[in-house]
Amino acid sequence: MTKDVTDQVFDAVTADSGMDSGLSDKAEAAEPGNFFRHILSLSASKVADGLIDPKLVLSWILSALGAGPFWTGLLVPVRESGALLPQLFITPHIARTMIRKWFWAGGALVQGLMAAGIALTALTLDGGQAGFVIVVLLGVLALARSVCSASYKDILGKTVGKSRRGTATGFASSVAAVGVIAFAGLLLLNVGDRFVLVVAALGLAAGLWIGSAAVFATLRERPSDPTDVTGQAAQFSLLRENPQLTRFIITRSLLVGTALAPPYLILLQPDSTFGQLGALVLASAVASLVSSYVWGRLSDLSSRRVLQRAGLAGGVALVLVLLADLFGLSGVAGVIPVLLFGLMIAYQGVRQGRTTHLVDMAGPDERAHFTALSNTIVGIVLLVAGAAFAAIAAISVPMVIGLFAAMCFAAAIVATGLQEVQHG
Repeated sequence: MTKDVTDQVFDAVTADSGMDSGLSDKAEAAEPGNFFRHILSLSASKVADGLIDPKLVLSWILSALGAGPFWTGLLVPVRESGALLPQLFITPHIARTMIRKWFWAGGALVQGLMAAGIALTALTLDGGQAGFVIVVLLGVLALARSVCSASYKDILGKTVGKSRRGTATGFASSVAAVGVIAFAGLLLLNVGDRFVLVVAALGLAAGLWIGSAAVFATLRERPSDPTDVTGQAAQFSLLRENPQLTRFIITRSLLVGTALAPPYLILLQPDSTFGQLGALVLASAVASLVSSYVWGRLSDLSSRRVLQRAGLAGGVALVLVLLADLFGLSGVAGVIPVLLFGLMIAYQGVRQGRTTHLVDMAGPDERAHFTALSNTIVGIVLLVAGAAFAAIAAISVPMVIGLFAAMCFAAAIVATGLQEVQHG
């Protein structure tokens, strides 16, 4: 594809409004090619994420291997907290580096190698041994993901214009959803042995991550001015100095229920785990396909409103889950996947809104620090809340879902105080 054609497609996809891009002249000249590199890399990475989803796919494969509930229960907390908690310690190293794309590319490569290890483990081990090894490999994968997350928003801010960032990430999510939908279709059609199909999907995820690393390494990134961070404690002072950052983190923390709730929906109908895997994966992927690009475009207009609407949507979806359970409908085939679909639409709004808001709220020298501090605090919230809600679930699963709904509604209220950072 020539540069002229790239520019034309770029203009057609972004429908540029003429808003100040916030990029230097050289970065703006390289933006069309970088925009599509972001989409290719993110699409491959997001497909891999869907194929190795701990909430659905890995939980299913550990059950098939007879690993037991202990190891299965560790998957989501290890994956989520491992991807967020280390970022406060990683960011100083990123901030001192002039070219930062190698952090993301390296993190993607390690994720691919760990995914390959998980696939190999599924073929060679079973029981508690398989559970232990897969959880350890997932932990390393999560740490590599934390490197990608800590570096990505800053790289995105350097290489894609202010009015196109949500479009790039949203478009990538929509493209990636098609791949995950195809995987769900194969599961629903019972094409071949299901266990072999799932293990093959893990191998494909490994290849996609390695491929995304190769594409991202070609990004045309302008050097950053290295900055020194005196210590992790100094970054916490950002909360006192930036009330809007504090409000954003509170909003995001209240919205963690959209990420933690899916396993509890499945617990309402535990006997259907094996038979419903394809439908659940399909529901999650279709929700991403139909909503990510829209949420991304809306985020470029007002990420504050997206966070509000996503909170309301998540709260409503979870209230419907409670009503379905109250009237004995959660055991009806297809009900849980439909409810998961609604919840995942809200979750995609949370993801698109929080990414765009943080990038547009922070200045070039602040993005990496804001991202690391936000992710570390939310990682702690996920770890603590995950353990607390797991304990409450032993008493009542609907009670946990109700708490998640209340948190979503509270997030929508708190988000009203966020600034309109797209128009600042």
